[in-house]
Order: sequence, then C-alpha cells, then structure tokens
Amino acid sequence: MSLPNPSTEPVRFLRALFDVAVARAQPRQVMASVLPPPPKGRTIVLGAGKAGGAMAAALDALWPEHAPLTGLVVTRYGYVPPELRTQSGRIEVVEAAHPVPDAAGQAAAAHMLELTRSLTPDDLVIALISGGGSALLALPAAGLSLAHKQAINRALLLSGATITEMNCVRKHLSAIKGGRLAAACAPAPVLSLLISDVPGDDPAVIASGPTVPDPTTCADALAVLDRYAIDLPPGVRERLETGELETPKPDDAVFARNRVEIIATPEQMLQAAAAACRESGIDAHILADDVEGESRDVALVHAALTRHVARTGQPFAKPCVILSGGETTVTVQKGTTPGRGGRGSEFMLALALGLKGQAGVWGLAGDTDGIDGSENNAGAWITPDTLQRAATAGVKPRVMLEAHDAYGFFEACGDLLVTGPTYTNVNDFRAILVQ
Repeated sequence: MSLPNPSTEPVRFLRALFDVAVARAQPRQVMASVLPPPPKGRTIVLGAGKAGGAMAAALDALWPEHAPLTGLVVTRYGYVPPELRTQSGRIEVVEAAHPVPDAAGQAAAAHMLELTRSLTPDDLVIALISGGGSALLALPAAGLSLAHKQAINRALLLSGATITEMNCVRKHLSAIKGGRLAAACAPAPVLSLLISDVPGDDPAVIASGPTVPDPTTCADALAVLDRYAIDLPPGVRERLETGELETPKPDDAVFARNRVEIIATPEQMLQAAAAACRESGIDAHILADDVEGESRDVALVHAALTRHVARTGQPFAKPCVILSGGETTVTVQKGTTPGRGGRGSEFMLALALGLKGQAGVWGLAGDTDGIDGSENNAGAWITPDTLQRAATAGVKPRVMLEAHDAYGFFEACGDLLVTGPTYTNVNDFRAILVQ
C-alpha cells in the first residue's frame, strides 16, 4: 500500500497507517492457514465478538462447499459485513448490544447452548471469538437477571478496572463464559480461532474465554468487586464466597481435545504499520503492544518522550513514527456525569495538552474496531496547532478533559477520526509522527 507523503500530508499519512493496521487483522487475511480438514461428523460454528460477522464470512468462504457447515455467531449492532447483508451464508449471524448487554445477546447465548446438545466425538466445533464477546454473549448465571448483569457491567465500565479485571468478574457471573461453552460442547473437540484485543493476548481474557479454561477464581472476582466498590445483588456474594459460581479449570478433561489459535494480535497490526512506515522511507518505533493505565497518564508519558525526540532527536532520530497499542482506561468518579468520548479520544486530548503545542508533531489514536467508547468515532487526531485552533473555537481543553468530553473537544476542532465499523478488533492503535 502506497502511503501519503508524511512531510506534506501528515494527517492523511497517519490515517493511512491506521488502515494498514486494521487490514492486517482482517479475518480473511489470517484464517486459512489454521483451518483443519472437515471432520467425520458435523461442523458447528459458534462465536461472539465485534469481528464475529467478518470471521463467519471468512470461514464460510474458506470451508469446502461439499462439507456441512452450520452455526450461530453474534456481533455488535451494525457490524454485519456488507456481503452478509446481501446474501445469506451457512452460518447465522445475529446482532446484539455492546458494551452493555441486552436481551438479544442473552437469546443468542441461550441458542448457542442449545446447538451444543447431542454433539459427538466425531463432530467439530469451531469457535470464532473476538473482542466485545463478553457483552455480546450475555447469559447470566442462575439466580442473576439480565438487569443485574447490565448494572454490574455499567459499574465496571466506569470504575477504571482493567479488561482482565472486568472479564474475571464477567466469567464468574455467566452461564456460558469462562470455559463453560467448551464444557457444553464436550465430547466434541473445539477449535477456537481468536482475534486478540487484550494486553498479553491471554485466550482466557479475550471475550472472557468462553471456550478456554479459566485460571481465575471466585475469590479473584470478589477482590475486583471489592476493589472498585461494586454492589452485588442479594445472594450473589454468598455464591461467590462458597465457590458455587466457579468456572472450569485448566486440568478439566473437557479441554483435552481442544485447540486454540490466535490469528490476529495487536503486535501484528503494529508491526504491519511499522513496516509500512519504513517502506515510505520513515523509521518507526513500537513502544509496546500492551500499554495499560489511565488514558491521560499514558498520554503524558507519550508526550514527554515525544517532546524529547522533537527537541533532541533522542532516543529516536527524526523524522520518525512512535507506535503503541494496548487498552487504557478512563475512570469516571462516582456521582460524576461523564461527557462523550472514549479512551482513545481522551488519550489524544491529554497528549495535546502534554505536548504544549510542540512544533512538528502530529498524532492519531483510534480503536481498531471503529468505535471509541460509545460514540460514532474511532478516535481522534492532533496537529501542532490543535490547542490554538481550540482557543479560536472557544473550547477549553482542560475543562473538557476533566469532564471526560474528548469527543466534544475534537468535534469542535473538526479532528474526529470516523471510520465506521471495521469488522475486526485488535484494540487501541496510537501513532505519533515527529517531523
């Protein structure tokens, strides 16, 4: 892919880098090499996540036409790829809500468990799992209602908990996540094809690991809930304390014939972006693919490094691109009404403040699924005159940062990154260009 000139079109250059990163994580590009031959019996496809529709379309196209293939995959509203809207495939794809689950996700999860009945050792289950599956595959444990799950999910989202912490809780309050879907598939083997959106690419964390063993415990889930002061419905704490809601563990025999393949990762998408930079004659440096922490704090560290590079050419020679990925968090204090925006947009707003108008620096941050938080943008970008343009537009960056209204800030500046659904999800993409 030929990229725009970074010297004359820096924003278009960064936007093209985002596209390169997303393209590396498209299911059709990465699935073929891991598919097995058809089994003696049936092949059932089950899956959940923001990449679910694209994964289903890719598998349908790659699987032999003569071999039986059926199943059900749930994805986010609006994330069914265009080719599946115009023609039906062998795998049913349904839509549900994210990041807070709804009744459609609950119905899809219940239907998936029904499809596992009467499976035999000669059958094969192919699980298509990607980020977002935790909310989309919503089947509360016995004694919990969907309303309970929704309330706990909202509290976790606002708490500042990491994705690993959130999914630990979700697994223990679910009837299908944390390895329970794989247990329901036994004695049929399960091939799990995963697109990772989590720092460290832990299969047990991706979409709360519905088809892999769970090393965390009820006690771990309780510790997270207590750490963030999240209330539980009556009786649930007692069931966690007694271990009644424990998940299947790594030594469980139901996983003996199963296989896990991670087909796309944050590291791979950053490497693709770095290679595209070098092909364009500009060096690139990947800080890490698993950055966590408060978005605004992470941004200040990036800003300090970038200012040093811009002023001294150390530790990276100019011109260069600084890349990073991972999943940062935005903590909203209880009782505070948050504005609009997500972790990528908040990162960019804090980065602009931290750079203090540094000359020769442009930046872009976006969620590779196309949605940053709950608005219509994937993220935002900044230029050397972002703060100056904001002042002209009458918006106050520090006030808007404290209100978690990064969307409003970049909307006023005309610097929102709006891509629409990308049909994949390998987490945050951040690129800073230093001329």
